[in-house]
Amino acid sequence: MLNSAELRELFPILHQEVNGHPLVYLDSAASSQKPRQVIEALRHYYELDNSNVHRGVHTLGSRATDAYEGARDKVAAFLNARSREEIIFTRGTTTAINLVASSYARSVCREGDEIVITPMEHHSNLIPWQQAAKATGATLKYIPLQSDGTLSLQDVEATVTDRTKLVAVTYVSNVLGVTNPIKQIAAIAHKHGAKLVVDGAQSTPHLKVDLQDLDCDFYAFSGHKMCAPTGIGALYGKQELLEKMEPIEFGGEMIDRVDLYDSTFKDLPWKFEGGTPIIAGAVGLGAGIDFLQEVGLDRIHKHDQHLAQYAMDQLVEIEDLTVYGPREGRTGLVTFNLADIHAHDVATVLDTEGIAIRAGHHCCQPLMRWLNVNATARASFYLYNTEQDIDRLVDGLKKTKQFFASIGE
Repeated sequence: MLNSAELRELFPILHQEVNGHPLVYLDSAASSQKPRQVIEALRHYYELDNSNVHRGVHTLGSRATDAYEGARDKVAAFLNARSREEIIFTRGTTTAINLVASSYARSVCREGDEIVITPMEHHSNLIPWQQAAKATGATLKYIPLQSDGTLSLQDVEATVTDRTKLVAVTYVSNVLGVTNPIKQIAAIAHKHGAKLVVDGAQSTPHLKVDLQDLDCDFYAFSGHKMCAPTGIGALYGKQELLEKMEPIEFGGEMIDRVDLYDSTFKDLPWKFEGGTPIIAGAVGLGAGIDFLQEVGLDRIHKHDQHLAQYAMDQLVEIEDLTVYGPREGRTGLVTFNLADIHAHDVATVLDTEGIAIRAGHHCCQPLMRWLNVNATARASFYLYNTEQDIDRLVDGLKKTKQFFASIGE
């Protein structure tokens, strides 16, 4: 097991009081906090190496290029990609999925083809496919959810057909905490000649990802959810697919030769990285990966599952509290509503106790409608959280319930 109290010491932001109480940060599914190693890597880059990459032959330019491309190597190894050319730096999961939807999907989909997703998808893995379907005439289809919010492979089999060009599924739901059977879904998609796109925003921080074993065709993730800076992430794509895709951003960095009326583009991965890239972000992402590997993804995964189960066991004992999603096997979060109190009001009262949770639709409005609610509260956990944090949450929820009961008297 992790020593969360020891790891917590590495995160400066956690050592503060909020509204007169020690901070309990339970919103890592939205964005994780950053350890000193990542903060120091950013400081070092800006103080000593700051320069543009790939262009300059001076010392600073060479150091910046080495750091930027070294981060790409770290991502490729971290995810077990077949080659570094399969890693495209982006601003995050949203940009990565939009790249696939705008370049690949619009080139292969035609009227009558199908794009298959699920009702649990984050808007970042839903709206791009809506737009691709509208642009190409393809049909958008949904794999139905089981009553507990999980996916049945039988339903996947029944929904994916020979007309399906793309299947897009989250690895871990940011609302339900379920981990979807990506490897099996990939096999079903490939049996029908379809490609699988995986939203890895919630999985990459919490469990060991082996892209060659999963055999998905595209995989997207964000650095800011895994101890790295905001504004940086990556798209993995199988090399043979990326080579056939056209870039969707044009300008400096991604060109080979430019004439007055035509241009040619660089090889992978740079043809998709137009303009000055997110250099410092990549450096910070590399530092974040180093940190997570030192801690150990297997240990992080077990810790997150333990905290989620511990929270579940405590929360279900609170009268009039409803938890959404499966009772067991959750990854890193618990989503709930307390009596008839709006989720925003719950979060506001908890904030007065120094407890930070998320409230709202979590960028999953179709899933909220499936749950028959307007909003939910969400507590999400990471390597720096402890059972004591959850105890504080439970006490805060009981105070919240008492507070609103006293108002109604």
